[in-house]
Amino acid sequence: MTADHTADAPGTVRATAEAYWRAFLESQPLYASLLGDHRFDDRADDLSIEAEQERRRHWVELRDRARAVPEDGLAEVDAITRDLLIGELTDNIRAVDARLVELTSDQMQGAHATLLVGAGQLQAPEPEHARMAVARVDAMARMLDQAAQRYRDGVAAGRTPARINVTRSRNQVEGYLASPLEQDPFVNLAGPADWAGEREWRSQLSDAVRETLRPAFARYRDVFATELEPVARPDERAGLAHIADGDEIYQALIELHTGLPLTADELHEIGLEQATRSIRAEFADVGERVFGTSNVAEIFERMLGDADLRYRHADELLAHARSCLEKATGVMDDWFGILPQAPCELIPVPDYLAADVPPAYYLPPAADGSRPGTYNVNLHNPTEQRRYQTAAIAYHEAIPGHHLQLAIATERTDLPQFRRMGVGHTAYIEGWGLYTERLADEMGLYADDLDRLGMLASDAWRACRLVVDTGLHARGWSRQQAIDFMTEYAPIDPVTIAVEVDRYIGMPGQALAYKVGQREILEQRAEAEAKLGARFDLKGFHDAVLGAATISLPVLRRRVASWIAERS
Repeated sequence: MTADHTADAPGTVRATAEAYWRAFLESQPLYASLLGDHRFDDRADDLSIEAEQERRRHWVELRDRARAVPEDGLAEVDAITRDLLIGELTDNIRAVDARLVELTSDQMQGAHATLLVGAGQLQAPEPEHARMAVARVDAMARMLDQAAQRYRDGVAAGRTPARINVTRSRNQVEGYLASPLEQDPFVNLAGPADWAGEREWRSQLSDAVRETLRPAFARYRDVFATELEPVARPDERAGLAHIADGDEIYQALIELHTGLPLTADELHEIGLEQATRSIRAEFADVGERVFGTSNVAEIFERMLGDADLRYRHADELLAHARSCLEKATGVMDDWFGILPQAPCELIPVPDYLAADVPPAYYLPPAADGSRPGTYNVNLHNPTEQRRYQTAAIAYHEAIPGHHLQLAIATERTDLPQFRRMGVGHTAYIEGWGLYTERLADEMGLYADDLDRLGMLASDAWRACRLVVDTGLHARGWSRQQAIDFMTEYAPIDPVTIAVEVDRYIGMPGQALAYKVGQREILEQRAEAEAKLGARFDLKGFHDAVLGAATISLPVLRRRVASWIAERS
């Protein structure tokens, strides 16, 4: 009986993985649509407690099935699938038990942000999908009402939001509501090509948005203004350290975002060493070449204060970002054996989001090939944006960063879908993005030392995150303390620092993943170089890191160890 069970184990692992992915997409219909799966185009995410508990029951059942499969005898691909599946289901269960949805009223994770960011990416390629999109308007309105109720539940349990996050979220919603209906992203959903019924459908969609969705956004905004803002945590008590179960929640978020059993104190000390010492020494070296001084305070002052280092207008910023993308695209095959088939396109961030989101972000391509990967560039207040920042950000968000990793993952059709298109393992995804900022220097992508100062600024920024995130949520720092620390140790403009700190306040733990992941990849590379010597092949190492799609850091260690063993 044991032999029969072992022989069936790979099939059981794969079947359980596919069952999980079907259930996941059904629970995340908006994400399914973004991936090009249109089965649920008439639905939006169900944020009710009842739906959440039903999902939890199913996650436990699937985890039990995966755990019942013995790991011994599985091929590497199936062993990794089993490991990742158990880990992801455990994370999902932990997130439900921690009631994390109650804490997502911020400008990055809120239901309104999910809808507004995704609106411009959704498509209705066939008439059937277009008709479903009209029905989805009711579901999106219900999603906003459910989210508002979960935020109320959080307040009732003493989980008050930070006031700055409430303010930024309300600004986003008010910006959307103030926009004209004819420019509404939900009304302007990309519909079927050459469809005779488009005019009638577009009228129905416009009516539904005007009569149902916009009133729901208005109700949602009113909950923020009248129920959340009056009880929200002030800037002096912005972090989780100031709510009753904050320590427990924060430790859970550290582990969910990094995939490692790290503590806030460990992370704080790592960040201090890098931000205040090692990266600062690099600034002194490069700054001497650029500005003729090794005084880091003076270097920062020049970087931030020199008007010649700023863009004159949005088109100039856009052109620079595009040139970086084109340059990196042209040399990809010199550094990577596995290359994505999907292109990466640059698009501006919509105006109604621009004031409250980071300088850039990336959205992966649709699995069906209907939509490319997109590098979204924020053109808000361009004359305050610095030229030296653009290159490092472009290489992180697009190529060789997120586009390379996420598009390759999407295209690994031989792997289970949850490994190709899942949304977990932040430290691996963001660690890869940050790793590629320094890799870009090896690739010859930086034009000069000014670009390298931008690379160092970006690395210092991520090191500061370890200090600031843990400072806010474990040590009780105020918002101003966090801003002051970043101002001293990262040459980032004040507006961006404020937006970033407010992001860390609203998304505890997520910002830790960048440095943790980067350090892990660099450590694995150093170990491979030391063990293999002349047999080390950087292109092969990159393929080992990227070839298994999106993975956890413990699985990355196993992958690299196997790769080293094969070449030893």
